[in-house]
Amino acid sequence: MKFVVKISTISKCYANIMINTDSKKIDEILGRGVAEIIEKESLKNKLLSGKQLRIKFGIDPTAPDLHLGHTVVLRKLKQFQDLGHKIIFLIGDFTATIGDPSGRMSQRQQLSKKEIKKNMKDYTKQASKILDIKKTEIRYNSEWYKKKKAIFLMELSSKITYARVIERDDFQKRIKENSDINMLELLYPILQGYDSVELMCDVELGGTDQKFNLLMGRKVQKRYDLPEQDIVTVPLLEGTDGVKKMSKSIGNYISLNELPVEMYGKIMAIPDGLILKYAELLTGMNNEEIINIPNPRDQKAVLAKEIVRIYYGEKEAQKAEKEFNAVFRDKEKPTDIPVFSTNREVYPILDLLYDSGLAESKNDAKRVIQGGGLKIAGDTITDWRKEIKIKHNMIIKFGKHKFIEIKII
Repeated sequence: MKFVVKISTISKCYANIMINTDSKKIDEILGRGVAEIIEKESLKNKLLSGKQLRIKFGIDPTAPDLHLGHTVVLRKLKQFQDLGHKIIFLIGDFTATIGDPSGRMSQRQQLSKKEIKKNMKDYTKQASKILDIKKTEIRYNSEWYKKKKAIFLMELSSKITYARVIERDDFQKRIKENSDINMLELLYPILQGYDSVELMCDVELGGTDQKFNLLMGRKVQKRYDLPEQDIVTVPLLEGTDGVKKMSKSIGNYISLNELPVEMYGKIMAIPDGLILKYAELLTGMNNEEIINIPNPRDQKAVLAKEIVRIYYGEKEAQKAEKEFNAVFRDKEKPTDIPVFSTNREVYPILDLLYDSGLAESKNDAKRVIQGGGLKIAGDTITDWRKEIKIKHNMIIKFGKHKFIEIKII
């Protein structure tokens, strides 16, 4: 059985769309903050042609919020959008039930529909901090997959060989270590590739860890007799530890939902070696603006203020800078400390940190305690089994930048 893609359902008339073909702007987009382009000349010619391109970025809702690592590709998308091209923000609510095997040495635990729905809830709102969401095509791949039958999966699978899928580095490493690879993981890149068929993509963006999946999009498009999309990969952003890719599961991330002072403080804590990379990938600053500043602390201060300004505005950026300096340079008590009220006289420490909102989970609380990152009334607490005697106006410092004041009611 031969499946035909109905392009009429998504094709639109763009005759009145004005596309910016300024060669300097195009060179900037294809140069700064880019790891690799496949095929660069093809993409450049398309951008110079004046045709509106359909440019896709797909993300699986595996966590409830986005972080600065995600903004690297979102900022690149915004550059294309500013030229007049159509940005497609694809939320992989169907493929999230499988889980992307990229970069994993073990099977990813499958998410439930309830977890996926919860994680999807705020994605669009957070993406709108960067993209013009009114001009963005928001799509969900359940739109087509929930309508497909088993015969479609058989037909799609027949277009890609097992050898082509299993050659990816992630799978080869797992094979060598005798770690299982399930059939759903083998299907994941093929399904992601088919998304580009349904959406009639001209270009797809992603991190360097997504290269195999992005190339699969080209392969699947070719099998459906469609033009192959060009690919733009962007560098992965290391997290606050300076070593591993920014990730919520690792705990080295800076969320887009951070309070301004917390975002500022976390950027101030990054290793000095990441300053220029953060400036290049997360801001529009020139490296010279950073290099000409005499010391790393002042460089990070300029960087932190600029990133907070991008997401919260100048007023909040100035406030965050003032608050950070007061607490960490001048050793003053923070202003506007959140208050946690309780009538308990004694509180198990993990429960206290979770219930007060300082920790996202009890495991998170335990991790920070064991790392020496908890202070209560000025004393460092390292025993996660400890019960805390509650005192009125007691200050708790969790990690480097989170505070809370206890009120007895």
